[in-house]
Amino acid sequence: MIKTITAAELINGRTFDRTIIDIRPAEEYKKGSMDAALNIPEDKLVEYLENPEEADLESGTIGDGKAWEEGVNVGKLLAAIPKDKPVWVLCHTGNKSLYVAELMSDAGFDAGSVEGGYRSFLRLSLSMMVMNEEEVTERTKAIERSIITKYRKSIWRRFTKGVHDYELIKEGDKIAVCISGGKDSMLMAKLLQELQLHGKVKFDLVFLVMNPGYNEDNWNIILNNAKLLGIPINVFESDIFNIVADVDKSPCYLCARMRRGYLYSHAKELGCNKIALGHHFDDVIETTLMGMLYSGKVETMMPKLHSKNFEGMELIRPMYMVREADIKAWRDYNHLHFIQCACRFTERCATCGGEKGSKRDEMKELIAELRKRCDTIDMNIFNSVHNINLKTVIGYHKGDWSYNFLDDYDKQ
Repeated sequence: MIKTITAAELINGRTFDRTIIDIRPAEEYKKGSMDAALNIPEDKLVEYLENPEEADLESGTIGDGKAWEEGVNVGKLLAAIPKDKPVWVLCHTGNKSLYVAELMSDAGFDAGSVEGGYRSFLRLSLSMMVMNEEEVTERTKAIERSIITKYRKSIWRRFTKGVHDYELIKEGDKIAVCISGGKDSMLMAKLLQELQLHGKVKFDLVFLVMNPGYNEDNWNIILNNAKLLGIPINVFESDIFNIVADVDKSPCYLCARMRRGYLYSHAKELGCNKIALGHHFDDVIETTLMGMLYSGKVETMMPKLHSKNFEGMELIRPMYMVREADIKAWRDYNHLHFIQCACRFTERCATCGGEKGSKRDEMKELIAELRKRCDTIDMNIFNSVHNINLKTVIGYHKGDWSYNFLDDYDKQ
């Protein structure tokens, strides 16, 4: 019987008495993990533990922040881990870690599994933060202050510049702020709240959160974060996950289209004339490259789009000029934990970042590699298409926003 430990017990333990190995993919580990956790992806670790004599033992070192990089020598990593102290294996839900812990035990380690995985750690972290109304209020104020003070230049100014330059908000607008539960949409909600409070233009906000069938843990994380951030959400239910459950071909495409349709219709019912999505600068340039490389199109996400299907409705992207690195910095500075991808199909669908990785991840890696050779590569990509597609942005007409397949990768 493999021993287990709860996230609470692990957090309260002494850090020098144990090792935590996060076996999730590197891209997930980089989005967040337990403090001091070492990242060795499941497939690499299992390959070595099952066949240590045949495993690829090319030399290498662990990447920045202890995240996995290709070429790392698993054998050397494991050799540095004490066998006389507990080793706790962490996966996303606590299921895969049991088998890996068993293999490590067979290899002589005092190994066990973290119950509930990283998901339970997130749930615990949120419950520890949301203690009582007074503490929540103080924490909310601190988070809001950080936007205007510490991240004034990197986030607030770029946000307000995008809103101003592309004329995204006008007097009397009623905007449906679409919140998926991730870092991008949550920050967008706070930015729009601050703009509504301090800006000269008067407009109304409705914070829309759709539950397409999230599991209970993810749904509670979304609700707790909304409370912590002081966002008065308007919740409605849908059955989208169940509807697309049996779709084998492009479930992400169908899911994204249906989610957009539900959000659009609900926003219309509430009297909104605009919907706001949380796409940021990196989404724009990644989508540009995806269009060129995978569909042969020179186009990008527009900062705003009219809908032909729903008369009078407009889509806006207020974080069009905000960089993802700055969003992550704001999240980490405030010790916030958001859901990543709550989709049920990530393990079988590459477009959502499953086992084979996503096209968007490919673009992130490509841009990161190009950035090593040219530090202005991001703006060069942005400006090249900006000059073509956005010249007439004030009088734009790009067709129905819901039709572009590249929007299937949206994070709202």
